[in-house]
Amino acid sequence: MYMGDFMKQLTRTELRKNIMTILYQINVYTLNKIEYNVEDIIKEVNPIDNEFVKDVVYGVITKKDEIDELANKYLNKWTIDRLGNTDQSIIRMAIYELLYTKTPEVVVINEAVELAKLYSDDDVKNMINGVLDKIYKSKVDSDE
Repeated sequence: MYMGDFMKQLTRTELRKNIMTILYQINVYTLNKIEYNVEDIIKEVNPIDNEFVKDVVYGVITKKDEIDELANKYLNKWTIDRLGNTDQSIIRMAIYELLYTKTPEVVVINEAVELAKLYSDDDVKNMINGVLDKIYKSKVDSDE
């Protein structure tokens, strides 16, 4: 591939797909007790330096316990660790974006659902949508 083609600016949608992939790899390495370097994984998946990618990846890593606790609160009789690695990556990224970025909530939820449509089954897609919707509503209620 010609490097000039790759140098084009990736859309936020494409960047979120890369973030999902990075978080997926980190999750697999962690579960299998394989040593890894976050920067190397980021560069491998997203060769062009991008602050949005770094912010979300490091944010999810840093806030993982809080994110998982919140996900578990709204996952109906489920826990996040019962979801597949891809599903965990999507929901963690979206919860992080909902809570810690200025991205409009409707965009975050829509992007997560679109990723889930591509990589998850309908039940999980609906579960992700439901969890994010509940988090959004509780956030709105607490802001009032």
